[in-house]
Amino acid sequence: MTSITLEHVSKAFEAPFGSDKPIPAVQNVSLKVTSGDILGILGPSGCGKSTLLRLIAGLHAPDSGRVLYDDVDLKDVPLRERGVGMVFQEGALIPHWESRKSVGFFLSLRKRDVEIPEKLKRISKITGIGLNQLLERKPRQLSGGEQQRVSIARALARDLKILLFDEPFSNLDAKYRHEARVELKRLLNEFPVTSVYVTHDQVEAVALSHRIAIMREGQIEQVGTYHQLYTSPHNLFVATFLGQQPINLFQGFVIDAHWRGVNFAGFPMRRDLEEGSKVTLGIRPEHVRLDEGGVECKVDEVVPYLAERYQHVTVHAPGERFTLHVPLDHPVKRGDTLRCSLDPDEILLFDASAGTRIG
Repeated sequence: MTSITLEHVSKAFEAPFGSDKPIPAVQNVSLKVTSGDILGILGPSGCGKSTLLRLIAGLHAPDSGRVLYDDVDLKDVPLRERGVGMVFQEGALIPHWESRKSVGFFLSLRKRDVEIPEKLKRISKITGIGLNQLLERKPRQLSGGEQQRVSIARALARDLKILLFDEPFSNLDAKYRHEARVELKRLLNEFPVTSVYVTHDQVEAVALSHRIAIMREGQIEQVGTYHQLYTSPHNLFVATFLGQQPINLFQGFVIDAHWRGVNFAGFPMRRDLEEGSKVTLGIRPEHVRLDEGGVECKVDEVVPYLAERYQHVTVHAPGERFTLHVPLDHPVKRGDTLRCSLDPDEILLFDASAGTRIG
């Protein structure tokens, strides 16, 4: 396996017609993916995720900075020695080839055809799918999910050092995405290889990755485990981007080293903050509590999550709306009055102007 290091890497593309300004895609990114690590890259559309992956693969050359494989500049590593496999969003299979030929192409090219049957047998056994029944078909005879199965088998059938995924399951329906994630996880456990996985799906990133990098506008905002990013975001962007349900945000200010908002107040803060400074308080819905002594609010909407055993409840108090989780066995309906408070141990405070975390 190979480690991947990015040192101050930047990449821009040609200016569109009528403009003289190049379009920045990746800006001064430094990143380390250790040997055997699986790094997920999350971010909104157009943030530079796929460009970053192509820089790692060597499909694009950086305008500045370096991409290193095991501390050797990628441009100095011969193509045949890079050991990179890549799975694209569309599968990218040769349209006039049967799947068997696509999967075995790397080994055939190196006169190692004898290894192909055993490789396919092993992959099929691990995933629990009947890969053999797909191998005689051409891409047009395969569903989207079947094409991706063949694409992943093709990548794993070669001598891999690095495996790269560019949103491979984004075009599949929810049921197959779940099945595909399980299959791929089994394969990555059986064939451990340094991997980078670009996705917009948080569930996918959590299920498959050891660590996650959050990107915005060509830059890495934060890298860590999902738990680290979720519970201790560095800034408002990471806090609002992560989470199956949006974080609650309350606007307030500093008064006598305490935070005060429209409905909630009294949370201690650092004493070096300027009096009256605007501060945004963030708290996840699961940390808003039902409390007889809390703020009175009216229920606007109730959405039950049966498997998770809670109700996602939207409420409003004077000037503010927010959400909380209420146990399934607690009756609640639209128009009810609840009293709520915030768990002081779970609040997150951010500079309202810069969006940076206040410790």
